[in-house]
Amino acid sequence: MKKQIKNRLESPKKNSSAVVPRMTDESGLAHYIQMVQQYPILTAEEEYECANKWITTHDKMAAEKLVASHLRLVVSVAYDFKNYGIPVGDLIASGNMGLMQALQKFDPSKGFRFSTYAMFWIKAEIYETILNNWSIVKIGSSANQKRVFFNLARAKRALGITDMNLTDEQTSQIAQYLDVSDNDVRRMSRRMDARDVSLNAPVRSDDDAHEAIANLSDNSESIQETIEQMEFRRRGYALLQKHMAELPERDREILTARRLTQPVATLESLSKKYGISRERVRQIEERAFNKLRNAILSETQG
Repeated sequence: MKKQIKNRLESPKKNSSAVVPRMTDESGLAHYIQMVQQYPILTAEEEYECANKWITTHDKMAAEKLVASHLRLVVSVAYDFKNYGIPVGDLIASGNMGLMQALQKFDPSKGFRFSTYAMFWIKAEIYETILNNWSIVKIGSSANQKRVFFNLARAKRALGITDMNLTDEQTSQIAQYLDVSDNDVRRMSRRMDARDVSLNAPVRSDDDAHEAIANLSDNSESIQETIEQMEFRRRGYALLQKHMAELPERDREILTARRLTQPVATLESLSKKYGISRERVRQIEERAFNKLRNAILSETQG
């Protein structure tokens, strides 16, 4: 899929704006950030027009304009994760790939802004880059080990465990909570603790050395929590698209206009559009919403 996206968005010809230039060093990164800040932010109407041209005619200039206007968003997200040990340039490159994937799947008729939709894809690619370069993930190959990696911090909080070195009793409690073996918890906990020590190693060997990483303030959510939230949202969006498509066309359009679009369409405007009363519009909206909700709940609880 990534190769297909790259092929679809070929490198711009001479005299066209470069959407994703190389960032090989600090000066290149600084130049890139200055460049993306020069791209204008599109209005909702301009954004819709560019997206529609790309979907209907594969207009590469329209696609480039839409992507370029959101490159600063990628930079902003990438810097949120600069303390995870990955060069910012690499994070930006991954985020740009997520941005292009969002372009490939974006449907402007749904009523969402491109930035809202693209945010999920940008973060997903950055998370993947971080995890692929996190030694724990490379070592932890089994499903249970990955479950411990993504949920150990949450399990500790739920069980009120604050100790770095787990006792046998605490290990058993976490293993039962996560439905894994004691050995999986014990091995993964050691690996995670070992990585924390290496990140906080002194930057110099003299007596005045201090831990640079420990002095950095990071008030963001843990990456495992963020990834879980991302997966939850992506799953929810997929279910929404699936069951929205099952609704009758008029029901789907009314529900979208009333609950999934900003600004919200009025009952009066919709009654005129479809030649029905305002009360009938309200009834269709309510019926469509209940049908959609029940379908999603049935699938998630089944």
